Amino acid sequence: MRQEEKRRAYNRSIKSLVRTQITKARQAIASPNASTEAASEAVRVAASALDRAARKGVIHKNNAARRKSRLMKHLNAKSM
Repeated sequence: MRQEEKRRAYNRSIKSLVRTQITKARQAIASPNASTEAASEAVRVAASALDRAARKGVIHKNNAARRKSRLMKHLNAKSM
């Protein structure tokens, strides 16, 4: 039970960080006055956080791939 508590707290902190980065990326994409470079940088940081979480086993690798794909899709829709 003690190990479960430690792992749950660790996983929760990683998931929180990932969600924060995804939210920042979405806001950068949706912002009308933000540059494309800033939005692509935010997406790159979010993708990196997703990859890290998948590598550590916090989320499944397909889950990370799906979320990255959706972010890229939104980013490419904005740049057109």
